Amino acid sequence: MQSYLNDQITTVLAGMGGTPPGFELEFQQPGNPDHGDLACNVAMQLARHFRKSPRQIAEDIKAGLEALPLDASKIESVEVAGPGFLNFKISSSHLFDALQVILDAENAYGRTQSGEGKSALVEFVSANPTGPLTVGHGRNAVLGDTIARMLEWTGYDVQREYYFNDAGRQMRVLGESVRARYMAFQDPAIPMKMIGDEGDQVSVPEPFPEDGYLGEYIADIAGELFNSGEKVDLADVDRFKRAAEEKIFAEIGATLERMGINMDSYFNERSLYDSGQIWAIIDRFKALDLAYDKEGAVWLRTTAFGKEQDTVLVKSTGEPTYRLPDIGYHIDKLDRGYSKIVDVFGADHIATFPDVVEGVRALGHDADRIEVVIYQFVTLVRSGAPVKMSTRKATYVTLDELMDEVGEDVTRFFFLMRSPNTHLEFDLDLAKEASDTNPVFYLQYAHARIQSILRKAAEIDMEVVSDADLSLLVHETETGLIKTLMALPEQIERAAELREPHRLANFLREVAVAFTQFYGNCRIIGEPIGIASARLRLATATALVLKNGLAVLGISAPDRM
Repeated sequence: MQSYLNDQITTVLAGMGGTPPGFELEFQQPGNPDHGDLACNVAMQLARHFRKSPRQIAEDIKAGLEALPLDASKIESVEVAGPGFLNFKISSSHLFDALQVILDAENAYGRTQSGEGKSALVEFVSANPTGPLTVGHGRNAVLGDTIARMLEWTGYDVQREYYFNDAGRQMRVLGESVRARYMAFQDPAIPMKMIGDEGDQVSVPEPFPEDGYLGEYIADIAGELFNSGEKVDLADVDRFKRAAEEKIFAEIGATLERMGINMDSYFNERSLYDSGQIWAIIDRFKALDLAYDKEGAVWLRTTAFGKEQDTVLVKSTGEPTYRLPDIGYHIDKLDRGYSKIVDVFGADHIATFPDVVEGVRALGHDADRIEVVIYQFVTLVRSGAPVKMSTRKATYVTLDELMDEVGEDVTRFFFLMRSPNTHLEFDLDLAKEASDTNPVFYLQYAHARIQSILRKAAEIDMEVVSDADLSLLVHETETGLIKTLMALPEQIERAAELREPHRLANFLREVAVAFTQFYGNCRIIGEPIGIASARLRLATATALVLKNGLAVLGISAPDRM
């Protein structure tokens, strides 16, 4: 309905002279049902633009809508209220038609075609294979996968991509760490030492690489290689690195699969060096006078992009900084022809990604197709205090440990229930609570409760139910529930457009609340066959909306709990 009204109001505004660039209409549900079903504050938004009072603008828009005219089968009335709100009342016949649409569409309800013919590449996780995925990676993984799901539900052809680097200092230190552990298996007499912060120390063999990896998984990898019987040259650090990479990537893949995440492609940063693309980019920047040599390093002239200082592209050691390969990677993504390129980054990227985007733009590529979703970090909380669930794998909590404690569905939902740009406190006590205060339990229980009702009503003639007279649903909680259910497609569209999955999570709670209000006022079992059948159809539609909405979030909708 919002889409229909948006189109009609936009048509009227065009006849009034148009709107400012980038203007978007806003709709909301009035707190008082007497004020209609949808309200729009467009008149207040455009008061300065049209240089009229909001009330007069609202009256002009109303007159324009009535002249179109509005489809009476959809909109029963439009009124101007207060300082200039436009209040719309949806026609009863449209409500019943919308309910039937939900029932007919079943598992496809909520899908739209706004992205039909378009493609999107969503890059997320992108952790180098140096260790297990942590809780921090978890929020990235769930956000990226859910954004991909939302885009798919709006018609996009979506590719999920994992970008990694298996070269460089991090991976060399990883190989050296495995080698040190391997040598300790070879010679148990090798002396051990304690390193790490007080209270979180780890015993490692001497010598051990500076900044080496301390987790128990390093010893596991070394032990497997030692027990394999393979003769390994201790000077061949690459062999130890490969053993670690294979093992760690297998574990990363298993963790992602456990969360219902499957990558379509993997891109190795090393390919950008092997192809020579990295060095070609430096030459192009220099030809454009956007890069120069200074003090043995190569600098990007980011002052040309509005920054106060220039930025190092290649260190004096010859090692490129993060920005250079990322510019090359994004050029590669753009050359693959995607309509949208979405990157999911932690807040630590907030200062660097603008340089990447401007660098890509300066080289003549369409950087407007690149979108960056920045998310804030996660704190695990128990009994109101930050906690660490385990020190088994050094100084972090793995994503698998979190799922072991609270489950996959809860993990996904809790990562999604807040805006990406807000810090997330993951309350472990709440996550394990089987009550209405646990938001994911509340939604899953609502679906299971409906399925229980449907099972109890199984003795009702289903042919009668399928032919139910939906116009009998006239109680305010019945019509209120229908109005909520019919908003699912627009809610998915809006959440996908803004790359904000928490909007859909919040909407599903509204659905569950509306169902609870309906079921508290309108009995089903034991009522006359006509009204019972209509209410069963309404309950069935509610279950579909909950199930489909949860599917977009990557969460199950159990029939029993």
